[in-house]
Amino acid sequence: MARLFIRSLTSAPLLHLYGLMMLCGLVVLSGCSLQSSPLLYPKGPVASTERELMLFAIAIMLTVLIPVWGLTLWCCRRYRKGGKGEYRPDWCSSTLVECGVWGGPLIIILLIGYLVVVYTFRLDPYKPLTVHSTDTTPFPVQAVALDWKWLFIYPELGIATVNELVFPQSRPLALEITSDTVMTSFMIPALGGQIYAMAGMTTHLNLIADQPGTFTGRNTQFSGTGFPQMYFSAKALPDKAFEDWLGTVRNASSMLNSAHYHQLARPNKSYAPVEYFSSVDTDLFNHILARYSAPSTALANGAL
Repeated sequence: MARLFIRSLTSAPLLHLYGLMMLCGLVVLSGCSLQSSPLLYPKGPVASTERELMLFAIAIMLTVLIPVWGLTLWCCRRYRKGGKGEYRPDWCSSTLVECGVWGGPLIIILLIGYLVVVYTFRLDPYKPLTVHSTDTTPFPVQAVALDWKWLFIYPELGIATVNELVFPQSRPLALEITSDTVMTSFMIPALGGQIYAMAGMTTHLNLIADQPGTFTGRNTQFSGTGFPQMYFSAKALPDKAFEDWLGTVRNASSMLNSAHYHQLARPNKSYAPVEYFSSVDTDLFNHILARYSAPSTALANGAL
């Protein structure tokens, strides 16, 4: 049976099919640019640490896959018809085989356990980040997931934006995240980090951009019909460019009050364009939280 199986795998039609599949794969991948991959070319220390962890995981997997592939090819050649292999089924006292079967997985488990412990603390999203710049003060932003757009509130600046997150380059970005809809997931792959946004709860994420640029952020948790268009632009700007952008937002005619927020929170059927609000109701973020954690108090105070 083993010989028939090996012979079937190495038959001419199947080999031609394998070759055709590999050719199609190369054609598809030819349009991909590794330089544009945020996972391989991160733009912040958090994403760089995540890339390091990913490479460690790939190395561990290859220590398993490469010997398995090599032994598979060796067995196919040695035990083929006319090969030098012999059938010796008495393996009950094979020390070498048992060391390989049990020792390999044990080493892998120890390595994985070490990586889990070390990188769990290193990539703690609540952990303040160490920066080497003139301004180390965290830049606070409150993010609210809606159907199907992102609202960003800048509590220190008194402004808000839709589907555009702008912050100073090389300054720690301190995000406070919640949802005014179903559970979603916040992620900017180029900067690292993925954390859930849940109604009535807050999660925190600290990020830094090493260089100026525009990055894509998105919701990575399926959340309904408009899920594909729930993405936003994250822009890290130098100080002068950030001040210019801030002046543009403060000159906007729209103001985010309770009535306007109700309109904004309605589900959109297509991608929601970028929108600026020159002012925002004080404590709007906490009022959104209160709708779920203490609705009776929020209604009594007339919030939202």
